[in-house]
Amino acid sequence: MSERGAVGTLGHVPSADLSPRTLLRAYASGAFPMTDADGVTRWYTADPRGVLPLEGFHCPKNLRQLVKQERFEIRIDSDFAGVMRGCRDVPRPESSGGWIGNELIDAYTELHQTGFAHSVEAWQKGQLVGGLYGVALGGAFFGESMFHQVANASKVCLVHLVGRLRERGYVLLDTQMVTGHMKQFGCVYVPAKQYEADLASAMEKSCAFT
Repeated sequence: MSERGAVGTLGHVPSADLSPRTLLRAYASGAFPMTDADGVTRWYTADPRGVLPLEGFHCPKNLRQLVKQERFEIRIDSDFAGVMRGCRDVPRPESSGGWIGNELIDAYTELHQTGFAHSVEAWQKGQLVGGLYGVALGGAFFGESMFHQVANASKVCLVHLVGRLRERGYVLLDTQMVTGHMKQFGCVYVPAKQYEADLASAMEKSCAFT
């Protein structure tokens, strides 16, 4: 999960099928979709693969203090589509959300309605000010993107996400890529073969995100 930066080494094949069934099969095999500059949504895989080890998650001291201050109201799945639009629209230093086309928003919203896609949201005064979203399948959470309109809002959401995954027995937090933003939390690259083995183990588990 990243505020998307460089994509690294990727292989892709075209695909127009973004049904919930196809999306889940793709994630279970290590693929994920992105909408390219030509407007076509394609399936991608990454080697090496970005992951955030749940037991190796690093939460800086100032962020721990911010979480304790409870400046944000944290909600789960209260405005999933709003989080996706935020990830698409809010400018950020490392990248734009241009890879999130309307086709993807529709597809993930449908996947959310089936119970497999989720958002962690930061609210202030009744306004959505940050969040992240991804896909929960087996014992893995596939982080897609995050955004903030108020400083540190997305970071606080990440802390809550990691806590939730730990509590519920998840074993894999897939970030797809590693950006400077994610490195501070302990995000690392792993070879594709290691990722495939970790993914297979995660798919054998049955965890409940909500």
